[in-house]
Amino acid sequence: MTRLPILKLVLATIVFGVIQSVILLQFDWFGGSASTAAGPIDTLLDVTIVISSFIFSLVCVALGYALIKWRAKPGDESDGLPIHGNTKLEIVWTLIPVAIVLGLAGYSWAVLNDIEKKEADAIHINAYAQQFAWTFGYPESGDKWSEGEVHVPVGEQIIFDLQAQDVLHSFWVPEWRIKKDAVPGLKTDVVVTPDKEGTYQLICVELCGIGHTTMRAKVVVESREKYEAWLESLDQEVPDDFLKTVDQYREAQAKIEEKSGGIEGSGVTEVTGDEEE
Repeated sequence: MTRLPILKLVLATIVFGVIQSVILLQFDWFGGSASTAAGPIDTLLDVTIVISSFIFSLVCVALGYALIKWRAKPGDESDGLPIHGNTKLEIVWTLIPVAIVLGLAGYSWAVLNDIEKKEADAIHINAYAQQFAWTFGYPESGDKWSEGEVHVPVGEQIIFDLQAQDVLHSFWVPEWRIKKDAVPGLKTDVVVTPDKEGTYQLICVELCGIGHTTMRAKVVVESREKYEAWLESLDQEVPDDFLKTVDQYREAQAKIEEKSGGIEGSGVTEVTGDEEE
C-alpha cells in the first residue's frame, strides 16, 4: 500500500492557506467604518476568512494529490478497486467541521452579545418603516418627527426601536455594520454607537415591493450641540397612528372599514384577533 506523503501535504496546505489568507485579507470587504461595533465585526469576518482559507486549501491539496497520484493510466479501462471506506476517517472529518462551526458560532455570539449591551443613558429613536420610506420619532423629545432623515450625536449609544407599518423591512447602515429586520407586530431594535461624524445612508435590505431600491434615508452623525439644535428645529410630531400598538391600530382600522363599507368599499371588513378566536 502506498504511504501518503503526510508532511508534504501538510506543508502544501499551510503554504496555500497562508497565501490565500493574505490575498483575501487585503480587500476592504465592508468599506469604511463609523461605529464601535465595526471593529469586532470586521475581526470576526477576518477570522472566518482565515479558517475558510485553510479548509479550502486542505480540500484542494487532497483533491489535487488524489487526481495526480491515482489517475487512470492511458488505455486503462478496468474497474476501480472495491473499497468499503474508513469509519475512523469519516468520524474525524465529521467531528472537525462540527467543532469549527460550533467554535465560530460561539465567537459570533460573544461578539453580538458584546456589541448589543444596552447602556442606561442610551438615546431611543423610533424608526418607522413603510413602503417605501423611513420616518423617525424622538420619544425623549416630545415625539418629534422627521421624514427621510435622522440625526444622532457622535459617541453616544443609540437604540433604534424598529416598527414595520406594513411588510418586512430591514435596517442597515453599511458603515455601522449592524443589520436588523423590522417585522410587523414584532419588537426589534438596533443598538449602535456611532464614532465618526459624517453623513451616511440608511438602506432597506429586505425586498419589500416594487420601490424597494428607493427606500433610503439620510443619516447624519454630528456633535451633541448640533444634534440638539436640529431637534429644536423640528416642528412636526409623530402621527397618532404610529403611536398605537398593533392591537389598537387593528381595532381602529376595523372601525374605519366598518363605517366605510369594508376594505376599500368592498363590503368585507378585517377580522380582528378577538373575532378570530
